[in-house]
Formats: sequence, C-alpha cells, structure tokens
Amino acid sequence: MLTIRLARGGSKKRPFYHISVTDSRNARDGRFKERVGFFNPVAAGAEVRLSVNQERVSYWLSQGAQLSERVAQLLKEAAKAAA
Repeated sequence: MLTIRLARGGSKKRPFYHISVTDSRNARDGRFKERVGFFNPVAAGAEVRLSVNQERVSYWLSQGAQLSERVAQLLKEAAKAAA
C-alpha cells in the first residue's frame, strides 16, 4: 500500500522532514516514489515552515495512497493557510 508520510532529514537536534510518497513496507528514510513537499518544525524568521504540492498529493490520493496521521494534520494546516 502506498503511504504519504514524513521522512526525516537534517542534523542532530535540527530536524527537517520531507513529505514523501512511498510503499508502506519501505524504511522511513528509505526508497520513495516522489517527494511532494517538506516540513521544517524549527523554522525561524523568514524560513518556510511548510511547503506542499497539493496537485501531486491529490493525484497520489486518487491512486489509492493513504495519509499518515501527522501528514493529514499538516495538509489541513496548509489548506487553512492557503485559504
């Protein structure tokens, strides 16, 4: 099953997450089909905290992909910010 979930990047104590589409059996930071955005929880100042390509997320959802809980929250937040 395809899952849209977070993959951790960044250095120690400075997390950075890619929002990626992957097979649910793959490792968290392993192989992925496509990266559709990013989330920077420690963004400060003019840094971008959340960026999502809504068109690609819609496409993958139409193909049967499932959202992780955290990604669902982030997408709701992104939709609220866009409106």
